This record gives sequence, C-alpha cells and structure tokens, in this order.
Amino acid sequence: MAKVLLINGSPHANGCTAAALEEMIRTFEEEGIETELIHIGNKDIRGCIACGQCGMLGRCVFDDLVNETALKLAEADGLVVGSPVYFGSPSGTLISFLDRLFYSSGNIDKHMKAGAAVVSCRRGGATASFDVLNKYFTISSMPVVSSTYWNQVHGFTAEDVKKDLEGLQTMRNLARNMAFMIRAFEAEKERNGFPEVERGFFTSFPDGK
Repeated sequence: MAKVLLINGSPHANGCTAAALEEMIRTFEEEGIETELIHIGNKDIRGCIACGQCGMLGRCVFDDLVNETALKLAEADGLVVGSPVYFGSPSGTLISFLDRLFYSSGNIDKHMKAGAAVVSCRRGGATASFDVLNKYFTISSMPVVSSTYWNQVHGFTAEDVKKDLEGLQTMRNLARNMAFMIRAFEAEKERNGFPEVERGFFTSFPDGK
C-alpha cells in the first residue's frame, strides 16, 4: 500500500495546520493511501551547523527526530509539509527541521516522491510561506502536487479553519491529486522506469574566476 508522510510544523498539535492536514488524512484514507503524521512543531529542533558530518555518517550528527523521520521518508511515496505563517514565513522550527532533513538525507532517494506544502494563516503571508516550502521539493527532484487553489487555509483557530469551506475543499483536492500522482508514478515506473538522473556536473567556480 502506498504511504504518505505528513509533517505538522505548528507548535499546536490540534491547531489550524492540524485541521488542514486532518482533512487530507481523511481523504487519503478514502483513496486507500496509508498515512503517518509527525508533529515536530513543539520539539526542540536545532538548525544545521554545516559540519558536513552527514556526508560521512549518512545521517545528521544530531541524532534526534530528524534522523527518525529520514528513515520514514525513505519508505514513503509522498511527503506533505504543513506550517503556520509567522511574519510571512513558515515556522522557524520547521525550517530548521527541513534544512537538516533534506541536507543530511542525501543517501535517501527522493526522486519522484510526490511533495506538497500546506500553510495556514489568519490573513496574509500564505503564498510567501508556500513558496519557501516548495523549494525543498524542487531541489530534490520531487514533483510538486497542486490543487484547485494555493494549498492554504485561513483562520485564527482550528474552528475557524473548519469554516473555511474552500480551504478544506482545496485540501481534499490536494490529497486526491497526490494519491493519483503516486499511483500514476508507480504504474509508469513498472512499465518504463523513472527518468534518468544526471549527476556529473557541480558548478562551484573553485578557481575564483
């Protein structure tokens, strides 16, 4: 059975972001997709210190929830990352988590794993935060899943979000699109395999010219 991993980057386990992700989870279940939700927003997650040890260890030198999640990401077919908007950006804890997760998991093949960002805000900053989160997918050869509007919900509380009928509709359509994409990718992989990935060039201009 296909599986989607969902990350809640909000400090509130049952807040606005959770309401959006729960709507997706219900739809995934209807689509026959297994899900696992990991709440990281209230955890003490430090940022990357650029030590480079992950290149030798195959994991982050700080052995915490990041490494635990990396193992689950390796087995997942899709990843959904959810965050509230703080000052027009995703939560700082989530950014620290994703920086380390994506950088330290170079040994995990993310090629053609479906990725989707979900953001919640009271009024503004949703699309800016949405763009930040999508960049983790687009640098990792992970196709980005879209919906019938930008993947966002609005509200100050979870109860507010439940009144955002268009936002919840967007979450359901997003989940259906991801389920379809996962199934389509798996079918094409069986027929023809995934696209070739080139890794020969790395532009860094080490000679300073």
